[in-house]
Amino acid sequence: MSDTVKILVVEDELTVRRVIRQYLEREGYTVIETDNGSQALQLAQAEQPDLVILDIMLPGIDGYTIARSLRRPLDDNTTHDIPIIMLTARTEEMDRITGFEAGTDDYVTKPFSPRELVMRVKALLRRSAPPVPETGIETGKVLTFDDIIIDPNTRNIERDGTALDLTHKEFELLYFLASHPRHVFSRMQLLDQIWGYDFYGDDSNVTVHIHRLREKLEHDPAKPKYVHTVWGVGYKFDPS
Repeated sequence: MSDTVKILVVEDELTVRRVIRQYLEREGYTVIETDNGSQALQLAQAEQPDLVILDIMLPGIDGYTIARSLRRPLDDNTTHDIPIIMLTARTEEMDRITGFEAGTDDYVTKPFSPRELVMRVKALLRRSAPPVPETGIETGKVLTFDDIIIDPNTRNIERDGTALDLTHKEFELLYFLASHPRHVFSRMQLLDQIWGYDFYGDDSNVTVHIHRLREKLEHDPAKPKYVHTVWGVGYKFDPS
């Protein structure tokens, strides 16, 4: 299936862009590339890629702005769900948080291993793929807890009858936790389950996504009703 997958690479360093293209094409992916933000938005609209690898520091429009634009609601009030991997030399926690708040799904810092990047691309594409219905087989169990409904088949979540706008990773994280109520998972366990890797993973990804998930799910994120921190261990979903 990989030969049908189209990836947009937005990177202003020619050498880095060539290496990324080389490794992705070895896996059979179709690669579209550009070195600037303005053309990136045009290509995203024209080519409808399956995934975007996006540098932060770009001529013209920066990566944060591009990510926000790709997440902008469509005419039917839904949002673009294209997976985004942020690629940057910035390592500060605030930069990472800003990237996730802009709607990116993963964050890779330079210098990086091209093999690791390909691994993350595969994991993100696998996790973001829509469920494939099979005759007589349930694609996913709808979960209902008090005032929220989580439907993995449509990837919709409602709170008090209102649809919530979650990213791929936020939805996957919530559904996994809610599927195991009161079970405590460490950050590394969640990283492995949701992002599909553990050795290369940075568990701050989990922390930021939990924070973002609470902001959207909880009426009072400072006093969460559902997603709880177990200090020194990890997180759990507790509907009681």
